[in-house]
Amino acid sequence: MAQANFAYSLPASDPAGVPLTLSIFADRADVRLEMRDDAEMAGFRLVQVGGLDLLLDGEALGLGGVVMVDCPTVDAATLAALARLDLRAAHSGAQLIVSTSVAALDDVFGCLDQSGPQLLVDPGRAERVIALGRVLGQASSLRLRELSEDDRLTLLRLTEQVGQIAQRLERIGLRSGGAGLDHDAQDRFGVESPRPAFFGAGGAAGDRLVNAPRAPLPDAQLVRRIIRARQQRARFFDGELFADPAWDMLLDLTAARAERARVSVTSLCIASGVPPTTALRWIGQMTEAGLFVRVEDRSDRRRAFIALSDTAADGMARYFAAIDTAAPALV
Repeated sequence: MAQANFAYSLPASDPAGVPLTLSIFADRADVRLEMRDDAEMAGFRLVQVGGLDLLLDGEALGLGGVVMVDCPTVDAATLAALARLDLRAAHSGAQLIVSTSVAALDDVFGCLDQSGPQLLVDPGRAERVIALGRVLGQASSLRLRELSEDDRLTLLRLTEQVGQIAQRLERIGLRSGGAGLDHDAQDRFGVESPRPAFFGAGGAAGDRLVNAPRAPLPDAQLVRRIIRARQQRARFFDGELFADPAWDMLLDLTAARAERARVSVTSLCIASGVPPTTALRWIGQMTEAGLFVRVEDRSDRRRAFIALSDTAADGMARYFAAIDTAAPALV
């Protein structure tokens, strides 16, 4: 991935024109230096630069408005410090950018459930710069000229495609009379209800979906065969030709729901068929769109899983019912 190029006409600042402050916590000296250089280039005012031991100390630090953390390996003390940092960021509005490794991803994801951080997995320097660019893009007064054109178009494509998926799943439900909430599944998996916006003008789900028939989920083995068939394409063609992480993740979570299985964030990243950091961006977008939900592990609060929302599950069920009905006409 090419190094992203930023150009700025003003120091990084919030909508009131106050310079944005940034804290860096990283044990790897080379990574810490890169973070510092990129932050200074972007116009941030650094308030702390140091190792993770600063987070582990008992005394609370005055954090910047943006906090970058690098923790490729974790232990109990580090996870506890990240959980505290997550709560502080959620209460203060600070934005977290946390880089980790595939091996530590599930643990890190599990303890960062309040602040909506950007999670990067084994990132290169360009990915960190893009993460800073996303922060800067939210500061409306900053005259940010642009990310590289490729990166800008990638972020736009991601957002637009997730929105289209959400609209299509909603239309499927509307054409078939809607879908009630699966309270049994909600009790089994702790699945949250989908956002009210996805139920249209009628308001809450129960107001217009009472006694509405629900399409059954497809057979899990069928979905797994489809997934394997899709993966086989990479044997004969460049895999990037078929990159479709949203659909691959929807299929994987559909099969898991039919199997009553839980899916870790690491497993879902693998199922997406794209690099983990890219997959995490998609997961974040799909969650914001009400298609995925985060499910806490009731037996271990340090772990969390990803599941389909009831709206997405119903859309997938009706999709498979529709193609099953249409199949004879295609023979």
